[in-house]
Amino acid sequence: MPELPEVETVKRGLSPTMEGAVMQRVELRRPDLRFPLPRNFVARLTGRQIIGLARRAKYLLIDLDDGTTVVAHLGMSGSFRIEEGERSDQPGDFHHARSKDEKHDHVIFHLEQSQGRGPARVIYNDPRRFGFMDLALRNDLDAYPAFRELGPEPLGNTLDAAYLAGRFAGKQQPLKAALLDQKVIAGLGNIYVCEALWRSHLSPKRAAATLVTATGRPKKELQSLTEAIRAVIADAIEAGGSSLRDHIQTDGTLGYFQHSFCVYDREGEACRTPGCGGRVERIVQGGRSSFYCHHCQK
Repeated sequence: MPELPEVETVKRGLSPTMEGAVMQRVELRRPDLRFPLPRNFVARLTGRQIIGLARRAKYLLIDLDDGTTVVAHLGMSGSFRIEEGERSDQPGDFHHARSKDEKHDHVIFHLEQSQGRGPARVIYNDPRRFGFMDLALRNDLDAYPAFRELGPEPLGNTLDAAYLAGRFAGKQQPLKAALLDQKVIAGLGNIYVCEALWRSHLSPKRAAATLVTATGRPKKELQSLTEAIRAVIADAIEAGGSSLRDHIQTDGTLGYFQHSFCVYDREGEACRTPGCGGRVERIVQGGRSSFYCHHCQK
């Protein structure tokens, strides 16, 4: 499932085409994705101008000029592609091939781009149909079911060591599970938790409370972890997102950040911490794989 950096990559790839454009027509090839599409979905979008694109956790937000927001989630296999006229750009080499079967093109936005750049089509393709699209009022997004209990964004100003100390104090839950709790940090997923823990030399099995002093202040290790979370997410966004399974960027290319993973999916390989000498191990926590080096992650 695409993680936060992948969704941010999609948002940035779609923005030049979609922002300022008018939805001349919306074409639905089926009435549902993971869930039924909203009632009057086509009518509510037709003729509306897109004033901006945003992201909350792993959700893509398309803001319209009437105060409506399209809330979209890519699920397991969802992707967008952009077509202009008869040309469909798909530059770059694919690491994992995406679906090219038009029977999986479920939603098509026919756009008139801003500044006289002519028509374009933004096509949502989803073979497994685990993604979804919904409509919400922009002013009510904080109360939207998927958002109302979310924690701060990993790159937001709210996330610092003092905040995490308040959430971790007295918590004997393993550090890996505590970080995956979306009420603690929004959009932080399995891959980047593994990478952040490796960067900060912390074991995923360690109790979260051990990073907090008796007086509730963050230890240096928690400060290091906070900085690692921010850095690994920023690096992934800069690199264009990872290319797990059939995720693609909106221009048809794949991100290659996965080639820079230091522990994730590297079971049995040498740890990349200089002078460590250990090897990456895989354990299962809460039904999910954790990759770490027990030699340097304590």
